[in-house]
Amino acid sequence: MIDLYYAPTPNGWKITIMLEECGLPYTIVPVNLGAGDQFKPEFLAISPNNRMPAIVDSDTGQSVFESGAILIYLAEKTGQFMPAESSERFDVLQWLFWQVGGLGPMAGQLSHFVNYAPGGPEANEYAFARYAGEYDRLFSVMERTLSDNEFLAGDYSIADMASWPWIVPYKHFKQDMTPYPNVRRWFDAMKNRPAVQRGMDVGKAARSDPSKMTDEQRKRMFLQTGASVAAETQDKAK
Repeated sequence: MIDLYYAPTPNGWKITIMLEECGLPYTIVPVNLGAGDQFKPEFLAISPNNRMPAIVDSDTGQSVFESGAILIYLAEKTGQFMPAESSERFDVLQWLFWQVGGLGPMAGQLSHFVNYAPGGPEANEYAFARYAGEYDRLFSVMERTLSDNEFLAGDYSIADMASWPWIVPYKHFKQDMTPYPNVRRWFDAMKNRPAVQRGMDVGKAARSDPSKMTDEQRKRMFLQTGASVAAETQDKAK
């Protein structure tokens, strides 16, 4: 049994999609980011970066944090969605690392300036242009590889599961999909997979509305320092 510490965000969806695809039994441990659950000492014991997702495998006692590491762990545990052979394995790993090092962080920053930064894109023109441009460039990277492959690493894999949730909000990010027909084809193929649909629906009722975020929640999620994290953790330990 996998205990998944989770909130319904793109990084969380990566893991619910994988769990649904590989058929592993799991339970959800909700992490309310606005309320500061990520600073609880018991959560920090398994996720020292105070970020979700994280898992605990009750079969082995192993805990894992960081979404890319979790996907690798689950792929190795089940023998699914990451080849064992070296060449094909590295095809998957390089695209997985492309996502966790590029697509995810760039889309995450774009999301911040679209959804959360005071004044929105209009008040943060340089930041929006910077991250919107990089998001578009990453679409072009996907388009090139998908012109020769059905999925990012050839066969369907954890690389696709990691990447797709960060493409889902493309319309909200004002990204035009028209110049990227192979990304569109891949996107639609992913969207129509039953396990992807089930994974995306996990915790749907708990999705937050950025327009309703309080100043305290905004500070807790986006304006943390080492000192403030220590104070939050101390407060949660009481």
